[in-house]
Amino acid sequence: MLGSGVAGLTAALRARELGLRVLVVTKGAVADGNTRWAQGGVAVVLDGERDEGDTVAAHAADTVTAGAGLCDDDAVGTIIGAGPAAVARLRGRGAEFDAGASGLARTREGGHSAFRVIHAGGDATGAEVERALVAAAGEHGIPVLERHLAVDALRTPAGAVAGVTVLDPAGVPGVLRAPAVLLATGGFGQLYQATSNPEIATGDGLALALRAGALVADIEFVQFHPTVLYTPGARGRCPLVTEAVRGEGAVLLDGAGERVMTGVHPLGDLAPRDVVSAAITRRMAQAPGGIDDHVFLDATGISGFARRFPTVHAACLAAGTDPLREPIPVTPAAHFACGGVVTGTDGRTGVTGLYAAGEVARTGLHGANRLASNSLLEGLVVGERAAEAVAADLAAGVLARPRHGLLPEATCVPVAERDALQRVMSRYAGIGRDADGLAAAGSVLDLSTVDCPLWTHEAVEGAALTMLAQALLAAAARRTESRGCHVRTDTPERDDVTWRRSQLIRLSASGQPVLADPVLEGAA
Repeated sequence: MLGSGVAGLTAALRARELGLRVLVVTKGAVADGNTRWAQGGVAVVLDGERDEGDTVAAHAADTVTAGAGLCDDDAVGTIIGAGPAAVARLRGRGAEFDAGASGLARTREGGHSAFRVIHAGGDATGAEVERALVAAAGEHGIPVLERHLAVDALRTPAGAVAGVTVLDPAGVPGVLRAPAVLLATGGFGQLYQATSNPEIATGDGLALALRAGALVADIEFVQFHPTVLYTPGARGRCPLVTEAVRGEGAVLLDGAGERVMTGVHPLGDLAPRDVVSAAITRRMAQAPGGIDDHVFLDATGISGFARRFPTVHAACLAAGTDPLREPIPVTPAAHFACGGVVTGTDGRTGVTGLYAAGEVARTGLHGANRLASNSLLEGLVVGERAAEAVAADLAAGVLARPRHGLLPEATCVPVAERDALQRVMSRYAGIGRDADGLAAAGSVLDLSTVDCPLWTHEAVEGAALTMLAQALLAAAARRTESRGCHVRTDTPERDDVTWRRSQLIRLSASGQPVLADPVLEGAA
């Protein structure tokens, strides 16, 4: 298992239950990664603990609506339908969620038609989920190799994956052989200057999968969270202000004190994330009140704010804002990748021996935009299903023998300077994009890359970010429409005739990301 977040640890625990030998490899400490930063909660419809009239089918319908025409209906039904049982197993492993007046407390977030998001520690759900899974892994004696970065897959002459090469904390190379490799390595928020993601979210797993022959899809859909805490000149991971704050009644205001979401969407401040982020971006461009780089979230009317949202409250105070008395300055920032390695809901990729779960995978659940708090749920469900797929494939004799895995050839790959890459991606490939800007970004990347061997952690991360930037720019340039969190200012309308489909990306023989599917003009 590569990765120790919700998907990786859930898969490891299920694999151990199935009698498999497991090793978890993580590039940071075991509790690092994106899972512990998740604030809002887990979206799930539980028996006996639901709004009147709310159903699993309604949750699935909200997911499809948010996905803007690109969700896979079967994937949505499978994952959302398996959610209640997966949450029950998580609670059985020690996770404790907040209690309400009757049963678990529930809140509502953007895009949801009901109060169905359960949470822990007020706004520290991810931290509680990670705590419970790390503890359970320890109790089951699952070995964890910390601060080791996976570089490339070992492949047999037939193309099956049979292990990975790694770099230890000092950059010393090593080899791990196994009949199956599960990627649970998260996303690539560090492609942008400001993000809710930790520093380690550099897309290494996606790059490894592409080099191993897997396909990637929907990479142009990067969801920007509407509300991270604004601080002038902020770079890297910015504190998140969970959507649940708006679910409890907070409203967005511009620099002149006017409501941002009035008349934009029927759900107002609780519209899906892509809608809210785009609305904030448009309003900032108008610079009301002379403010063009942030808006405000007025939560002063929420009773018991500090108790309900202790993480947000502490972050605001640390930044010099008292949310009990004044609106919180917020701005959109890169949050979640909607696309990733193409898999089924069982985690299987198109490469024998390679599996993926969590944010690194594209199961078809999210489409063109993630519904709030579906991410932890997906990690729980697909993590378990991927472990079961590995066990089934191993029993069926499908997987390769580890000793047949060949070391990858030592090659040099393009690596762009990270600061330049982040600046150009933030400027030209963020929420609003156009053909000229995407072309300019591609030219800047081409001019700023140098060929480097993958001998250091910095080089591996830089190569992954460079590859994914090139892939994203190619996909975004060809998708001449606006859909979900892909907003083209030069083609603002959604085109369901030509573009109600995903775009596949693979690596060319020279190692460059290329679009793998033809343009079907005039066809759905």
